Amino acid sequence: MRRTLPILLAACLLPTSAVVARGVVPPASFRAGDSLVATTSSPGNSYVVGTSVVLTAPVAGDFAACGGSIVTAAPIEGDGLLLGGSISSRSSIAGDLRLAGGTIDITEPIGGDLLAFGFSVHDAGRVEGSAFLVAVNATLSNGAAGPVTIYANNVALAGEFSGNVTVYAGGHVTLAPNTVIHGKFSYEAPDTASIPASVITEGGRVYTNASYLPDTETSRILAFVSIGFFLIARIMGALILAGLFAGLFPRFAELVIDRVESMRPRNILLTLLLGFGISVATPIVIALLLLTFVGIGLAFLLLVLYAFVLILALMYAGITIGGMLVRRFASRDQVLWHDGVLGMMVFSLATLVPFVGFPLILLLMLFFVGTLLQVFFNLAFSHNDESPKTF
Repeated sequence: MRRTLPILLAACLLPTSAVVARGVVPPASFRAGDSLVATTSSPGNSYVVGTSVVLTAPVAGDFAACGGSIVTAAPIEGDGLLLGGSISSRSSIAGDLRLAGGTIDITEPIGGDLLAFGFSVHDAGRVEGSAFLVAVNATLSNGAAGPVTIYANNVALAGEFSGNVTVYAGGHVTLAPNTVIHGKFSYEAPDTASIPASVITEGGRVYTNASYLPDTETSRILAFVSIGFFLIARIMGALILAGLFAGLFPRFAELVIDRVESMRPRNILLTLLLGFGISVATPIVIALLLLTFVGIGLAFLLLVLYAFVLILALMYAGITIGGMLVRRFASRDQVLWHDGVLGMMVFSLATLVPFVGFPLILLLMLFFVGTLLQVFFNLAFSHNDESPKTF
């Protein structure tokens, strides 16, 4: 019994080993490198990866290549799979051909199906199977035996097509003179196709207008929706920033509110003039610094500080409004984060009023630029035992 089991196992394995030994499945070849030129024919499948790939010897099986530039100048008995930036198929392919690349040029017949994705696809060799193309510009100049489906911007057709031809175009569709389509020609495009009188479509023609530009009513609705989204996003961003500044720096917000409430009309006017002078003079100084090579870095730093101060001025305009409302109606001097959100909401809604919003934003921004500069000055140069100075 112990001798019988190994004998049976060997008897079962011998036929399989014999089949493999006979070489029924041809060996595949793998190549990788910078620039590859295949000059030796492959008895089986061939797989190549390189920056530049050129096939000059026949392949008895399938051929797959990936590279920047691919040229096939020898026949392929199996299927072809080509992935590259520039692809040129200059030899016949007995099986299917699948390509993906930037520029694709096919000059010889394809015995099977064609599947191509690229920026520009030009097929001058007849396709004996079906064809499926996706490109910006697609051209089939020698027809196809099977059904054809094309998604492209501009499409050009020529030759004899035995099956149905379906085109989805965003631009122009052109049929060359003497083109013959034995099936149905269906196309969807913004304009009717350019079809000469010599073109024959035995299955009929079906045109579907596909205007990708919205009409007047749709454009108006889209404009209102876009403006609405922009305003909502702007207001939400301002609310978040105001809440953050009020919550993280409540003492500084209280100093700004105290200064604003203690101002007399004369101080308000002087503060507004100070903010106006700084807002106008700073861009001039930045422009002068940009004229010198040494001052470019300083100009960039000054530009960042200038933008930061303007943003702070708008934020603390809303925070001050919220703090003053809380002090007036809630009798609370402490500033909380939701006070900044409340004030910025009131400020944002007020700026949406026609003919009032922009002047209001400009005046409050200039006023709080001057106010913030005064607060910063007092914090930087006043002694601890002294109260903040006023200008």
